[in-house]
Amino acid sequence: QVQLAESGGGLVQAGGSLRLSCAASGRTFSSYALGWFRQGPGKEREFVAAITWSGRITYYADSVKGRFTISRDNAKSTVYLQINSLKPEDTAVYYCAAKFQGSTKVALTSTSGYPYWGQGTQVTVSS
Repeated sequence: QVQLAESGGGLVQAGGSLRLSCAASGRTFSSYALGWFRQGPGKEREFVAAITWSGRITYYADSVKGRFTISRDNAKSTVYLQINSLKPEDTAVYYCAAKFQGSTKVALTSTSGYPYWGQGTQVTVSS
């Protein structure tokens, strides 16, 4: 069992940056793949970024490539999402998710691939 807690959201102007954090509790954090998803107003939850349990492979949604960077620090049991060049359309609640030993793109880019979820952190981008 893994418990996840996101932080770092807030109100930021377009063009700004944020770093979201997701702290995990429980054992064997290094054995879990981690993903970030977001849900904008009136929209379905969508994939943003993921990193495999080994940390060797990352996946990104096309809409965020080149602006978002996912990383993990196993010593701190934390996964990060660096968000640069924010746009108003990035406004959403951002969720982190965990999956034991996930590695394939199909498994890690779908909400159904993750059994563990955090409560989310709000990111609001003003124009």
